[in-house]
Amino acid sequence: MPETTSESAIDALAPYIDRLRQNVSEFTLDNGLRFIVMERHDAPVVSFVTYANVGGVDEPVGKTGVAHYLEHLAFKGTKTIGTTDYAAEQKIFDQLDRTFNQIQRLQKLGKTQSLERLEARFNTLKAEASQLVRQNELGQVIEREGGVGLNAATSSDATTYFYSLPSNKLELWMYLESERFRDPIFREFYEEKDVILEERRMRFDNDPVSQLFEAMKNKAFAVHPYGQPLIGHVEDLRSLTRQDVQRFFNQHYGPENLTLAVVGDVDKDQVQRLAKTYFGRPRRGGLAKAGLGQGGDRTATIPPEPAQTETRSVELRAPAQPWYVEAYHIPSMAAPDYVAYAVLGDILSSGRTSRLYRSLVETEQVALSARGMAGYPGDKYPNLLVFYALVAPGHRLEEVEASLHAQLEAMVAKPPEEAELARVKRQLKTSVLRSLKSNQGMASVLTEYQAKTGSWENLIRDLEAIARLTPADIQRVAQTTLRPENRTVARLLPETQAPETQAPKTKP
Repeated sequence: MPETTSESAIDALAPYIDRLRQNVSEFTLDNGLRFIVMERHDAPVVSFVTYANVGGVDEPVGKTGVAHYLEHLAFKGTKTIGTTDYAAEQKIFDQLDRTFNQIQRLQKLGKTQSLERLEARFNTLKAEASQLVRQNELGQVIEREGGVGLNAATSSDATTYFYSLPSNKLELWMYLESERFRDPIFREFYEEKDVILEERRMRFDNDPVSQLFEAMKNKAFAVHPYGQPLIGHVEDLRSLTRQDVQRFFNQHYGPENLTLAVVGDVDKDQVQRLAKTYFGRPRRGGLAKAGLGQGGDRTATIPPEPAQTETRSVELRAPAQPWYVEAYHIPSMAAPDYVAYAVLGDILSSGRTSRLYRSLVETEQVALSARGMAGYPGDKYPNLLVFYALVAPGHRLEEVEASLHAQLEAMVAKPPEEAELARVKRQLKTSVLRSLKSNQGMASVLTEYQAKTGSWENLIRDLEAIARLTPADIQRVAQTTLRPENRTVARLLPETQAPETQAPKTKP
């Protein structure tokens, strides 16, 4: 029997998969902290990722934005880094927090006559605390030792911290990273609150498209916290306290909730020895659980989203060109056939060769752009396959909607051609492999797969699954997913109506 295309594709991946299995190792410390190590001796550099399995979905009601807030504060240092006198600083922190709580209480009671004095006291204390701060000392230490790429990112699913160093600085990373996640000091707390509120204003309040996507996911998720805003509600951000952030850290940054990847010019045995020395230390403060934090157990189970039974829609009006968005519920990244949904999305909406771009933008010219994505706003839990288009001048949003539906219906009615599927599979595989070429990319992917699917080796499972996909597989998930009752629609329309007749804006 002749070899099939799928078998040939898997054979082509085999050498790469073999190298991956040979060079990646893992170990878990006694406190539950997991390490993934990949030896790559091409250059004397090493990349590090600390993956905290906590994101926007884990935020308590009334505390939205706390995961992102914590990410910002994790760069402020420790008891020895970032300060000239921690003991003096701590006393001012206590006074700041008490004064902030008093201000909050008076504002709720409407007693504004005493606010001016308290706010002046608050600003004086902030100025005193700032005199004790060594600005960005953590970053300066890393840069001085040859480090690059110090950064972090918060998503709905996780918070990741990463940078790279020369390989002879492995122990320095062990010390710095273990210190900032054993006992972080949330200094410049109120200054950073102003930074985050400004970030929210720039990224959300002044961006109608961001508001549209927030409104769409809020409508699509009736129960699951994927529907809440990642950057947080303004009122929640303003009321967050240092104690709120500390409580969130204690709950979610326990060792069993962290995965650390070390990729580059290292020796796996040395990594394990140093990890035991630095990350195996008990947390300061005498907490009952040894290790980093107080344990990662959640206070409540995240509720599953019920199956959608009818089309949902939301409409916003803003001084902007019209946009059209459609979203469909799909399974999580851990589902065995999740890659089929990703490929379906790519056939329809990834790049200039996709069906939506060729039809809506090039042929019919009803849209200026047409794209899509699977895994919105995250993929640790069942999520959304989203399609969106910017309406072209002189055309109506209804034209875009009709053209988009025509393409989706065609996918449901008939499987894609073998050549079309093969092209998208090559593009997707190439994209994945390209991201794995860098040490940083490899470390990021390994930690993500470990946390979201239970094993980094599911990366190999998915690469092989992509190679095995058939046109019938794509049509099957299209028929399962692209149903009207599974659809959420969001429309952004120009502000042409009088204010009293405008549709009400949905709270993001």
